[in-house]
Amino acid sequence: MGLREMWRLMSRFNSSKRTNIILQHLRMSKHTDAAAEVLLERKGCAGVITLNRPKFLNALNLSMIRQIYPQLKKWEQDPEAFLIIIKGAGGKAFCAGGDIRVISEARKANQKIAQDFFREEYMLNNAIDSCQKPYIALIHGITMGGGVGLSVHGQFRVATEKSLFAMPETAIGLFPDVGGGYFLPRLQGKLGCFLALTGFRLKGRDVYAAGIATHFVDSEKLGMLEEDLLALKSPSKENIADVLETYHAKSKIDQDKSFILEEHMDKINSWFSANTMEQIIENLQQDGSSFALEQLKVINKMSPTSLKITLRQLMEGSSKTLQEVLTMEYRLSQACMRGHDFHEGVRAVLIDKDQSPKWKPADLKEVTDEALNNHFKPLGSNDLKF
Repeated sequence: MGLREMWRLMSRFNSSKRTNIILQHLRMSKHTDAAAEVLLERKGCAGVITLNRPKFLNALNLSMIRQIYPQLKKWEQDPEAFLIIIKGAGGKAFCAGGDIRVISEARKANQKIAQDFFREEYMLNNAIDSCQKPYIALIHGITMGGGVGLSVHGQFRVATEKSLFAMPETAIGLFPDVGGGYFLPRLQGKLGCFLALTGFRLKGRDVYAAGIATHFVDSEKLGMLEEDLLALKSPSKENIADVLETYHAKSKIDQDKSFILEEHMDKINSWFSANTMEQIIENLQQDGSSFALEQLKVINKMSPTSLKITLRQLMEGSSKTLQEVLTMEYRLSQACMRGHDFHEGVRAVLIDKDQSPKWKPADLKEVTDEALNNHFKPLGSNDLKF
């Protein structure tokens, strides 16, 4: 190509019209990419939300929250939308949690995303809880952290044999948020406290047995279930419940399996009824059984600050409303963002992946009441308000 031709080509690109077209295209591409992270569709009698980041296990980010929340509110007012279905794309995960790596990295750039993300995520959790239309979460695959927040507050939660539930936040210097302080202490006995402190994973039918899911359906029938729900004509809540109950009753996989923690529940209720982490650890040490020592080993790897925050969060949350819990959790989230352990946990688990976080403080005894109280302090005009 000669100099004249190259100059002519550059001149063409330098024209303001061409520049504007390129900029417009870039803006559209950006919008399309963001929109593609979550699909919001009206199908049959329902509004359908599809979390659409399968390569990232449908991890929830701020852009997705900002699309889901207003659409949920619109469908709530739409007389033609009788129910709302939320599901994950890709078959591997419903939603593996919030995109916390982005949140941690934003702090280094001094961005406000940590405030916005948690505030708007918790607002969405509350909107799901108060939704006037039946809300059905198909929790097929990995459902952790933020994914639990998108499902557990809804009226119906359908697990499959591929469901994998956990609240693993104490391993990354956080706490089981998204309303964990509300729903976990309301599970049977001290099961919620056990799940919160250890991050224990529940699989398949156990997610239903624990009370996290309201129904269990064999995964090969999930597509048919969705079709039957969408085909309902002006359904009532009872019509929807009947369809779910029919599929639940016909599910065959692991139907005779007992709850994985059933044999341990009496001991779990005893160990985790203590009011302090130190006492819980002493209970486990004194028991000395292989199951007790296994849980002790797990707990000893967790952030000591997170453990103490979480125990108090659940104790206080047991007598609060969901909105009160979310307000408390927003305070806790912002304190964790200011602290050391969350960013160190993200580094160790998600960035460097050495799985060897260096917690500060490194010992439960060093987590003072004063430090703990500071996490729970009101934020004044920055508090979460509904």
